[in-house]
Amino acid sequence: MSYPIDLKYTKEHEWIRLDGDTGAVGITDFAQQQLGDVVYVELPDVGSLVAQGQVFGTIESVKAVSELFAPVTGEVTAVNGDLKGSPDLINNKPHETWMVKVRLTQMAEIDSLMDAAAYSALVAK
Repeated sequence: MSYPIDLKYTKEHEWIRLDGDTGAVGITDFAQQQLGDVVYVELPDVGSLVAQGQVFGTIESVKAVSELFAPVTGEVTAVNGDLKGSPDLINNKPHETWMVKVRLTQMAEIDSLMDAAAYSALVAK
C-alpha cells in the first residue's frame, strides 16, 4: 500500500490533511484493514476540544472497538455526518473519508507527525 504524501500520520494510525489552520482527520488503510468491517463510529460534537495524543472517539468493527487518537490539539469544527449511515466508507476509501475537522491551536504539532515514507516504514515492521 502506498500512503498519500499530502497527509501526516500518527503511530496510532490516524492521518490528518491540512488546509490552512484546519485539518481533516481519518484513519489509515492499515488501520481499517486491521479492524475489518467498520460498523459504527462515535465522534465528538462540533465545538469540542481535542488534545494531541488523547482519545477523541471510538471506532467499532465486527472484530473490535478501538479508540481514536487526536493527531493535533484544537477545536472540532465539523463532523462527517455521512458516517452515521455509512460507516463502511472508512473501509472503502480510508484516505479520503475524514471523520472530524479540527482547527489547530498548536500548529507546531504537525512537525511531530510522520510523513508518508516514515509511516510506510512503521507499518512494514
